[in-house]
Amino acid sequence: MADLLTYPAVQEFLTTLVPPRAAEMQEMEKYAEKTNFPIIGPAAGYYCYQVARMIGAKSVLEMGSGYGYSTAWFAKAVKENGGGVVHHIVWDAKLSEMAAGHLSRLGYGDLIRYHVAEAIETLRGMPGPFDLIFNDINKEAYPTSLPLIKEKLRSGGVLIIDNILWSGRIFDKKDSSPVTEGVREFTRLITQDLDWIVSLILVRDGMIVAYKK
Repeated sequence: MADLLTYPAVQEFLTTLVPPRAAEMQEMEKYAEKTNFPIIGPAAGYYCYQVARMIGAKSVLEMGSGYGYSTAWFAKAVKENGGGVVHHIVWDAKLSEMAAGHLSRLGYGDLIRYHVAEAIETLRGMPGPFDLIFNDINKEAYPTSLPLIKEKLRSGGVLIIDNILWSGRIFDKKDSSPVTEGVREFTRLITQDLDWIVSLILVRDGMIVAYKK
């Protein structure tokens, strides 16, 4: 029976446990499937929402927000936490425009601040502190982003960073590409820093969830 416990089977099962999403969210999921756009997906999105609710997050910053799918999960949490702000940061103006449409139709428009810019420099220019930071930027920049994230996140705040399994490439000893090494180095840095309490969540492509002491 052990051969039934495969990673794809677990991920499929986790998705079945996510409550029904709003029609707009389902449309965003369909678009991702049709275009092969790498959104975090329902199971990871729902987990992000849960974490944001658990810590009472009212100020969330996303580094690499795509067309707003993960933003929607964080906005749902912030709204239910009594209101606040979610910063959506993406390089592409078209993606930002798409996100604004989706999030407005979901009723979250007033909670979102849109930034069409590079994520690390945008964060550098913000005062903070933030309750939660979500990081899904270019993987080679993961290690560079960590000291700044640590500075801008409040004590008791949470960092969530995506693609830590990197489709299994982190296990390939022959893969020394900048992106793969970026994921490996970030993982090493944050797990060896005693200022963080860190867990790897095995949902989708793996997410690190780190609590700042």
